[in-house]
Amino acid sequence: MRTAFTVTEARRRVAAADWKAVATELDAQGCALTPPLLTPDECRALAGLYDDADRFRSTVDMARHRFGSGQYRYFTHELPEPVRQLRRALYPRLLTVARDWAQRLGRPAPWPDGLEEWIEMCHEAGQDRSAQILLRYGPDDWNALHRDVFGDMLFPLQVVVGLDTHGTDYTGGEFLLVEQRPRAQSRGSVTVLPQGHGLIFTTRDRPIRTMRGWSAGGMRHGVSTVRSGRRHALGLVFHDAA
Repeated sequence: MRTAFTVTEARRRVAAADWKAVATELDAQGCALTPPLLTPDECRALAGLYDDADRFRSTVDMARHRFGSGQYRYFTHELPEPVRQLRRALYPRLLTVARDWAQRLGRPAPWPDGLEEWIEMCHEAGQDRSAQILLRYGPDDWNALHRDVFGDMLFPLQVVVGLDTHGTDYTGGEFLLVEQRPRAQSRGSVTVLPQGHGLIFTTRDRPIRTMRGWSAGGMRHGVSTVRSGRRHALGLVFHDAA
């Protein structure tokens, strides 16, 4: 029997993660994998929405904008239920890390306890467009290193969910994360996204301990070249766009 994607179901799946271990991994690497957040059927259903233009407010051709190669689409505010409920379930878990990082870096922590209140704050500041993304890559497509910063209202963590199976549906297309360490060489990491799992990663930077205390290590993310097949991913962003 297919399980309805309620907020209760979303919270159950999110709660299955070892959040202490996730926080430790985020501190060490700037990213961390979750257990499955979506079933294979749910992944296929979401990937299948890509061709339904009415679901989206805009489409971006990456080559045209020199972002890489491939396409992505921004959902309207009428989000599919799995997208809506996963954001609601993930936000309070990520909020704990966000506030801890802000304290270490001596930054403001403007995020309220509830996602809806935070998004309303974004809208009042002029960031009122949905930033939830469905991405599609084919052979030879890739995504340049970048940050998903759309204005001053910024949540420091986001999540990407793999919707296809690496090695079966596509090859290549690994998730890339590059960190500029304070007064040091950049460090890169590569992650294969298992279908249905989420990868939590930093939107802009993360705290790094140095001899002088805590410093912000800038980070950018991207996708390596897809060698064969088709790769879809869901991007969950916890602030809206201007």
